[in-house]
Amino acid sequence: MNPLFGVGLAALFSFGQVGTAEPLSIQYGGETYIHRWMQAGQHEFTPNGQEDLARWRDMVTINVHPGVRDGEQLASLANQVLERYTTAGKVITTSSVPRTESSPAQHLVVAVLQGPNVLEATFARFLLVNGQGIVVVYSHREYGPDGAAVLGKWLESQGSSSANTLMTWDGMPSLDVLTRLPASR
Repeated sequence: MNPLFGVGLAALFSFGQVGTAEPLSIQYGGETYIHRWMQAGQHEFTPNGQEDLARWRDMVTINVHPGVRDGEQLASLANQVLERYTTAGKVITTSSVPRTESSPAQHLVVAVLQGPNVLEATFARFLLVNGQGIVVVYSHREYGPDGAAVLGKWLESQGSSSANTLMTWDGMPSLDVLTRLPASR
């Protein structure tokens, strides 16, 4: 058994109504995440108090890949992202859930990415939803000179539960809801 999946947490999600003044929101890990940005099928959600997309700490991103239509294409997409993560940082683990008669295969890539003055733990889940490729990413960031030590401790205490929460999540907004959201400028 992969130690990254040792802790079982269920993600709870609820949604705001599209077309109302209230923005789309999801509950993730007991916290409300608000839809902040969308462009070209990429949707970003951050918690209250993390509205600044240049300096957030926690984010859920949903990437819709309408050209990915089957398990082979999904695996290819996962491998492309794995290659990018390997170039941009350090891959911590990968895992796949084999397809069954009732569900297609899924993939997970966990990495630590580095940017100027920031380290980011990234958990990317690849799955097919209604015949379309979806990548759901949960990311946690730490900033500053102590970022590596702080992120290392966070991964020790939260890494397994974060991966498990992501891999067991079944509450993504429908593709119809996501496609009706206006693009960001």
